[in-house]
Amino acid sequence: MAKPLMQTTGRRKESVARVRFHNGSGRVTLNGKPLEAYFSTMATRMRVMEPLTLTQTQGLYDIEATLDGGGTTGQADALRLGIARALVTLDPDLRPALKKAGMLTRDARVVESKKYGLRKARRAPQYTKR
Repeated sequence: MAKPLMQTTGRRKESVARVRFHNGSGRVTLNGKPLEAYFSTMATRMRVMEPLTLTQTQGLYDIEATLDGGGTTGQADALRLGIARALVTLDPDLRPALKKAGMLTRDARVVESKKYGLRKARRAPQYTKR
C-alpha cells in the first residue's frame, strides 16, 4: 500500500488505535474490515465519524486503522481521538473547532486497580455479625 499521508495514535482505557490517512474517497477500514462490519451500532459509528462530520472533511480521506485492546466503547473513542489528531496535523485551522468540541482531549479515566483484602478496588467482603 502507498505511504500514508498522516499517521497518528489515539488511546482510551486499554484500547489503542493506530490511524493512517490516505488521499481517497472516504473509505474507512478497521483491522481489515469496513466500518459497518466492525462497529455494529449506528451510535458507535456516528461517534467515530464525529470529527470528520464536524470539520466537513468526510469524503476527502481514506482511513485505515489498527485497533487493539479494550472493548467497543474504548476502541471507538480511541479511534475518534486518532482521527481528530490526524485532522489537526493535516490542517491546523481545524484545531479550534475540534478543541471546542472536546475531541482533542485524551480521556484519562481507567479502571482502578484491585486492592488486597478487598473483593474489588473498594468493595469490602460482606460483614457478618454472627
